[in-house]
Amino acid sequence: MAVIPRSDPPSRIHPEPQTLGIDHFDHLPDSILLLVFNKISDVKSLGRCCVVSRRFHSLVTQVENVLIRVDCVISDDDNSALSSIKSRSSASGPFSSIFRLVVGGIVKPLQALGQFLGARRACGSSSSSSLSISGDEGGEIEQGGVTHHSPTQVLKNFEEIRYLRIELPSGELGIDEGVLLKWRAEFGSTLDHCVILGASSVIQPNPMRVSQAIVTTTVESPASDDNGSIPESFYTNGGLKLRVVWTISSLIAASARHYLLQPIIAEHKTLRSLVLSDSDGQGVLCMNRDQLEELRVKPLSASSASKRTLVPALNMRLWYAPTLELPDGTVLKGATLVAIRPSESKKEASDVSWVSSAAFEEPYEAAVKMLVKRKTYCLEMNSF
Repeated sequence: MAVIPRSDPPSRIHPEPQTLGIDHFDHLPDSILLLVFNKISDVKSLGRCCVVSRRFHSLVTQVENVLIRVDCVISDDDNSALSSIKSRSSASGPFSSIFRLVVGGIVKPLQALGQFLGARRACGSSSSSSLSISGDEGGEIEQGGVTHHSPTQVLKNFEEIRYLRIELPSGELGIDEGVLLKWRAEFGSTLDHCVILGASSVIQPNPMRVSQAIVTTTVESPASDDNGSIPESFYTNGGLKLRVVWTISSLIAASARHYLLQPIIAEHKTLRSLVLSDSDGQGVLCMNRDQLEELRVKPLSASSASKRTLVPALNMRLWYAPTLELPDGTVLKGATLVAIRPSESKKEASDVSWVSSAAFEEPYEAAVKMLVKRKTYCLEMNSF
């Protein structure tokens, strides 16, 4: 009788049932998992990690690098915020509200003068999203079936945050299409300095002429009728008035953002860096370790007119170019740079070397470096 060899038993082909329950993450040390979580940083993704296991939940609270992408902006001061937002479906002006950051639906962020605004995009719109990270905690706001949590709520279980970035869904300043307006400000307990870059219009480079533009504009050579001075028409056609509006608007936006951050800074003593920006790249508020500590020791002065930090009396330096062609071929019409410091600042007023280091992305960093070489105009502004 012939013997027919048998194939390998199934146990050799398929894993033993007891091996299926092994969690290979259990073999990774906590330090490695923390490196992974710090690379993730996004608070919504970390929130999802929290519900994976008890170990993940305990480690996520030790993350040092956190990013909050804000989907919605609602008042953080009282529960009447929701009714205020529901009662207003359109904006009454570019600065009609102070804001609260919320993880939930989407709304146009802060308008800094005092009334809540239903913004250009309503919460729970087509681009809305929802994620409850901190569970059924008090102080939540429910709108359109979406539960919203402020960053203060979301962050309260994080114990070791050192680097915090918060990104608004859009910039606060309602500007006309084609107009360029960017600002960057640093605060301690009050404004430390602010740089504003604006232009009445931006002409994008023609790809066919980019190489030629680089050759002709690497070294700025003013035309014979441009000696770096502001033309007389700048004062008569509303150009100066428009720049003043840009400056005040940017300072209001920056001071409102600063006011908003008080509870987060007070709650998280381990913070070393805080950046509050927006997805449009319009404005950036930064605070380093010393500035954060200054705010904890010396509370800010709030404006009596609205919920924002009081802007102190200011010294300003202004540079202007009717036309500024950048190395990449981009042309700025009515290019304006404003560098701002408090009048009581101990730093030398004539020193503007710090202006060129303002972290605007290219090609606008080049615009700053070109403008500071032109004639400087000095202005002053009272506290507001």
